[in-house]
Amino acid sequence: MALDGRTAIVTGAAGGIGRAICERLLREGARVVMADVDAEHGARVLADLKELGEARFVKADVGRRLDVHNLVAATVETFGDIDILVSNAGITFACPFVDISEDDFDRVMRVNLRGPFLAGQAVARFMIEKVEKGGAPGSIVNMSSVNAVLAIADQVPYSVSKAGVGQLTKVMALALAPHGIRVNAVGPGSIDTPMLAGVAGDTEARERLLSRTPLGRVGQPDEIAGIVAFLASDDASYITGQTIYADGGRLPLNYTVPTRR
Repeated sequence: MALDGRTAIVTGAAGGIGRAICERLLREGARVVMADVDAEHGARVLADLKELGEARFVKADVGRRLDVHNLVAATVETFGDIDILVSNAGITFACPFVDISEDDFDRVMRVNLRGPFLAGQAVARFMIEKVEKGGAPGSIVNMSSVNAVLAIADQVPYSVSKAGVGQLTKVMALALAPHGIRVNAVGPGSIDTPMLAGVAGDTEARERLLSRTPLGRVGQPDEIAGIVAFLASDDASYITGQTIYADGGRLPLNYTVPTRR
C-alpha cells in the first residue's frame, strides 16, 4: 500500500470529500486522525471507517489556533508522528457582493484560508523538527477549487479564499522545500457532495452546470480522494507548489461545448 505506516491528519473529515479522503488514505495503509467541528458527524464517520485501519476523531475548529495546536498534539500522542496533512475543511456562503456583511466574509475566510495557514504552519513545525532529527519529510495537501480561477458573483468570500489557498500553497512549497516537505493543492470542480445539493435538485441549474463541463457529469468524492492520495505518496515525490484541477475539463473550456437547452 502506497501510504503504509504513515500518519495523516484530515480536516473537514465529516463532509463528503473529507470522508472520501479518510477512506482512501486508510485503504492505502495510513493511520488517520479525522478532524471536524461537527463532532456528531465526525464520530459517525469514524464508526463507519474504523474497520479499515487505525483512526481517531478529534473535534477541531481549524480557524482557532488553540484547536489546531491540540489537534497536532493529539495526533502525536496517539500515533507518535505526522507524515501527511490534508487541509480540507471549508465552508461557503452565497450573497450578492453589495449585500454581504463583513462578518459573513470573515467567517468564510477564517475557515477556508486561515485554517490551512494555521494547520499548515503547526504541522510544518513538527515536520521540520522531525527532518532535523533524521526523519523523512512529509507532504501537505490543501483543498482549493476551480473558483480560485473562475469567479461566481454571489460567492465572494469563497472565491477569494480559494484563490488565497492557491497562493498559500505556492508560498508554503517554497518555504518548506529546503526541508524536503512538499505542498500541493487540489482544485475540484462540481463534486457530488451536500454542498452541491442545491444544484443537483434544480434541473435548470444542473443543465447549465453540465453544459460547461466537457466530460458531461459531476465528479465523485473518491475521484478527489485519489488525487490527494497520489500527492501524499512517493509517486509524487518531485511535485510541489502545484494545484491539480479536477473539474471535468471546465477550466480549459473556450466556447467548444454548446450550451444545452
